[in-house]
Amino acid sequence: MRTPVALLTLCLCAVTPVPAQAATDTHLEGRLPSGAAYVMDVPAAWNGTVLLYSHGYVPAGGPNPAQNAPGPATAHSLLDRGYALIGSSYATSGWAVPEAVPDQLATLGLFTDRFGTARRTIAWGTSYGGLVTTTLAERHADRFDGSLSLCGLVQGGVANWNSTLDPVFALKTLLAPDADIPLTGFQDQAQARSAADALLSEAAAAQRTAGGRARLALAAALHDIPGYNSTTQTEPRPTDWDAQEVNQYTAVAGLLQAPAFSWRQEAETRAGGNMSWNTGVDYTAMLHRSPLFKEVTELYKEAGLSLRTDLAALNRAPRVTADPAAVRWMERTSVFKGRLTDPQLDIHTTGDPLIPVQAESAYRRAAVAAGAGALLSQAYVHGPGHCTFTSGEMAGALDALEHRLDTGRWDTSPDALNSRARQADPASEPRYVGYRPAAYPRPYDLAHPEDSRP
Repeated sequence: MRTPVALLTLCLCAVTPVPAQAATDTHLEGRLPSGAAYVMDVPAAWNGTVLLYSHGYVPAGGPNPAQNAPGPATAHSLLDRGYALIGSSYATSGWAVPEAVPDQLATLGLFTDRFGTARRTIAWGTSYGGLVTTTLAERHADRFDGSLSLCGLVQGGVANWNSTLDPVFALKTLLAPDADIPLTGFQDQAQARSAADALLSEAAAAQRTAGGRARLALAAALHDIPGYNSTTQTEPRPTDWDAQEVNQYTAVAGLLQAPAFSWRQEAETRAGGNMSWNTGVDYTAMLHRSPLFKEVTELYKEAGLSLRTDLAALNRAPRVTADPAAVRWMERTSVFKGRLTDPQLDIHTTGDPLIPVQAESAYRRAAVAAGAGALLSQAYVHGPGHCTFTSGEMAGALDALEHRLDTGRWDTSPDALNSRARQADPASEPRYVGYRPAAYPRPYDLAHPEDSRP
């Protein structure tokens, strides 16, 4: 690792700082010059490795404490194993990448000033924090030895907002073609919430009819929302299309309630305009590439509707155009080049409804194009939900990354990861499986100049 230089200055689970475990351990809290809070926990028997944790998305105005681990159980486990844990709140909430990156680097700088240069420094993060982590890994590689992204938004900002647009565009076009429901360009949060409520009402009515459920499944397929996506659900049989759609409807409603409207409005304000578009998109081709294509066709048959007619309606509907300046802002802050210098391990649940597992295909595509494919390893946990890893599964991933740093070789097979996870947490059964996600619906990175620009 290069010597750090001291700097001045997508998961919704709030985590309180972990108290010191003994009088000889060190627990520090404070504020950076930016206003961001930070927290540091250093065990008395520090093993020399510091983990810089980037937390998930916090809606604008929501509670925003400093976090240095995904949860208390994981934090205690890692402290027991000798790791130092540090992290910040970021100076602002919402789509805060421009603040998150310098605040995280400043937190690392303060740690180095207080405790000296670590033997090893690893960046890690969950959900939106996976985007922050990967940004740190690509743009500030001199500060880190490796990185770990868990359920990360590794498709990048533009791809995320484009893929968030597609399902709501389908719902408005097919369920409320004549309604005045804006999908982008919101003046304020009130307008965004009003639009969300209007489309939620249309979706709720659609869920009560066979034809509406078929159209909701189509919208879910455009965002690759799986039919088993929450720990509260019973896993449907592979051909139980109706049960899968019911599960998807819950996730679609969640998408409408916050990410597609309220969170978008906050991001648009930062970007200075709408940063997504669907001009030139062929929705017929997109659906045919989706792993949910069979489900959609079966539900359309059951409802007696013409899928071809609905896809034609989507393809001829007036499109959404982007503000080029807003796209450029998102490129500067939140889009990847794939240029890793140090090893990165990504892990993802297969049933993630918020950041679909196909996001990993998007980052793999970027890293390979940039010549960094060998530095990236990706592994998958068979389970529903967003960031629903056990503490053992996370610790096993960390051990696998450390093994790569120690030996120069990846050993991230399901068997190896499950063995590491059991050692870290014998009380829970790990769920790593062999898995290859489908292609991301609309990838967008800086390693592919041929990607369609708005």
